[in-house]
Amino acid sequence: MQRAPNAIQFTALSPDDLVRLYAYPARLESPWIRANFVASIDGAVTVDGRSGALGTGADHDVFAILRDLADVIVVGAGTARAENYGGARTDARRRIRLHRHGLGGAADGAPPPIAVVTASAALDPAGKLFTDTVRPPIVLTTAAAPADRKELLTDAGAEVVEAGDTTVTAADLRAALAARGLLRVLCEGGPSLFGELISAGAADELCLTVSPLLVGGTAGRIAVSPNALPTPMALRHVLTDDDGTLLTRWERAHTQS
Repeated sequence: MQRAPNAIQFTALSPDDLVRLYAYPARLESPWIRANFVASIDGAVTVDGRSGALGTGADHDVFAILRDLADVIVVGAGTARAENYGGARTDARRRIRLHRHGLGGAADGAPPPIAVVTASAALDPAGKLFTDTVRPPIVLTTAAAPADRKELLTDAGAEVVEAGDTTVTAADLRAALAARGLLRVLCEGGPSLFGELISAGAADELCLTVSPLLVGGTAGRIAVSPNALPTPMALRHVLTDDDGTLLTRWERAHTQS
């Protein structure tokens, strides 16, 4: 039986330590999909419909590191709308250093693009995704989505990709990202998208922050799907902060980090 790693005190870690703890596997040849979520002790993923109220200082620091490491940030359209997504804001100097060391980032320090999964292309071209961003978003949609919607999003600056016929499956998502050389994938939700990835056996890793809050209410889980696929996961690390925040990293048990 594999022993769980000992907990590490978050305040003892530098940003470089966090980079080492959260680095993607080396020499990737296909997309590695990492999901990042925050949940309360009782499993709530939102407060009043948004996840921001669950965040803590340590969670925000790790959130920034994960974005700096990523080639692309993937999000479902529902989450993009609910959280009012704009373009990613990252540390340009760190992105350059990461690139020099083969850990991700970008040669020019540019942030990763946001890739939104939407079968219907139902996004507001006047929204922050298009107007408050350094990198144009990628819209992963379908051939069946209304042509006028796709045209509006293209005119707003997005790269619109017909990744599937009537739905965008996990396989479609992986193929579209691989074709663009976007292999270090950070999925920030929502639950339906993460549930699809789990059901398809396409979720390689989960970074889960447990916020020291009890919430109650009717908030849902981090993953929802019509079909269950129990997936053994190996615990890679647990970080603990003074306020009780737990930051965990889990990897599919049959893969190597």
